[in-house]
Amino acid sequence: MSSFTAPGRPHRVAVLALEGVYSFELGIAPRVFGNAEDAAGRPLYETVVCTVDGRPVRTDAGFSVAVEHGPEALDDADTVVIPPMPPRDGASAADGLSAPLAAALARVRPGTRLVSFCSASFVLAAAGLLDGRPATTHWQVAEEFRRAFPRVRLDEDVLFVDDGDILTSAGVAAGVDLCLHLVRRDHGSAVANHVARRCVVPPWRDGGQAQYIERPVPEPTVATTAPTRAWALERLQEPLTLGEMADHARMSLRTFTRRFRDEVGTTPGRWLTAQRIEVARHLLESSDLPIDLVAHRAGFGTANSLRQHMRSVLGVSPAAYRRTFTAVPQEAFATSSVS
Repeated sequence: MSSFTAPGRPHRVAVLALEGVYSFELGIAPRVFGNAEDAAGRPLYETVVCTVDGRPVRTDAGFSVAVEHGPEALDDADTVVIPPMPPRDGASAADGLSAPLAAALARVRPGTRLVSFCSASFVLAAAGLLDGRPATTHWQVAEEFRRAFPRVRLDEDVLFVDDGDILTSAGVAAGVDLCLHLVRRDHGSAVANHVARRCVVPPWRDGGQAQYIERPVPEPTVATTAPTRAWALERLQEPLTLGEMADHARMSLRTFTRRFRDEVGTTPGRWLTAQRIEVARHLLESSDLPIDLVAHRAGFGTANSLRQHMRSVLGVSPAAYRRTFTAVPQEAFATSSVS
């Protein structure tokens, strides 16, 4: 959570709507964060929508949105979310930000968490906030972004990038993925999974946006790695090798690796690690199993291996993760109404 979050109050999320904002993405943060509650049903986030001057803004859908807040909502926000807008209408061009937008962003306190969806990464980049940092954007505008902001370490293959206090996502539904990731990061998998069920979306998706990039349609006879992925998920406790996975798919190592990346958006090794991390997180949150047994059941073999991978991926040890995220009893959600 942001260091600005005061004890006893929900985490404040300010959604900054810019001229021409895409209406779907404008509603993502209020919808996802608005469904996050503690076991007693108390809201964990307070979400407000604002504009740079408090006036209505046009959307891409042929209607305007009247908001209740101006840039002052950014003053005490713990997280600021910027949904995308058409590049021709937004202040996201490479030649800099408009004066009103620059003034609004200047109100954000240092250390506040900044989030962009899709092409709104242009706004953060134009403000100089992404220089030297990893980020992503929609794959269709990746080359334009790279030309405009060569100092940003752009990765257009992923669904989102978490760089601590600045997070960027790919297009449309990846904004949902990123918000669920933030809920999970703030409050653990049980709360995030509950939010996902309420919103009727997957708690998390495999791979990155590389799997959605337009490519020639393969011949019907071309094999897929999907059966091998399903096979591997049933054997995460075992020390699976790339060779074994390729053999199961009846492909050469080179073909399997290339096809896996095309379909999933990441390498087989990274995918396996991600699946095992998710198993470990669930066990750490929902059980009191010893760390070495959690490591074994998740397929890491030893507690030391689990520690190394969790520190690399999540930045914390298994013990620290368990202390931070106490499992929320599932019965607390059993009678919750669907919104």
